[in-house]
Amino acid sequence: MNIEGLDYNTQRERIKLNEYGREIQQMVDYCVSIPDREERQVCAEAIIDTMRKMNPSDQNVNDRMQTLWDHLALMSDFKLDIDYPVEITTAEQMASKPEPVAYPNTRIPVRHYGRALFELFETLKTMEPGEERDTLVRMTANQMKRCLLLWGHGNGDDEKVADDLARFTDGVIQLDLDSFRFDKIDVQSIAQQAKLKKQKKK
Repeated sequence: MNIEGLDYNTQRERIKLNEYGREIQQMVDYCVSIPDREERQVCAEAIIDTMRKMNPSDQNVNDRMQTLWDHLALMSDFKLDIDYPVEITTAEQMASKPEPVAYPNTRIPVRHYGRALFELFETLKTMEPGEERDTLVRMTANQMKRCLLLWGHGNGDDEKVADDLARFTDGVIQLDLDSFRFDKIDVQSIAQQAKLKKQKKK
């Protein structure tokens, strides 16, 4: 339905970046059309200042200004002939996809302990005996027990933890259950977490 005097966004040309709105796009279009280079420069800097005030950010100032000038170039279809204060990211660079992040493909013997714990096992193998290693052993053993309870592997008994710790550290760490004391674990909370995990898998 067309009503004289009314102008709908659906009838207008699409804007390049919605977050700045149509008014900023119109300002950029006007800036591109200015024949005098010095006037274009002044206009472009005024637009950047307006864009900065519209979208305040706590990020690094240099990064923020790089983004704003990149956006200005993009909104002008890279036709704005001015002296940019930063090196503008090209259209090709903007369109290119980042390289996929390589996912570690090393397998771990049991999944319920997770990769982080197996990294701790490797660390413990090479640590010198002492207070620092004892602290890490205590943290590792307690986390192992939580994992066993969370994943429902047995009841997370102390002997299972001691056996696994010795096994996965190639016998370097031998937990003395007569003297070692595990942290008090909120079994009810662990059980609730385990229940939520099972519900997510359904």
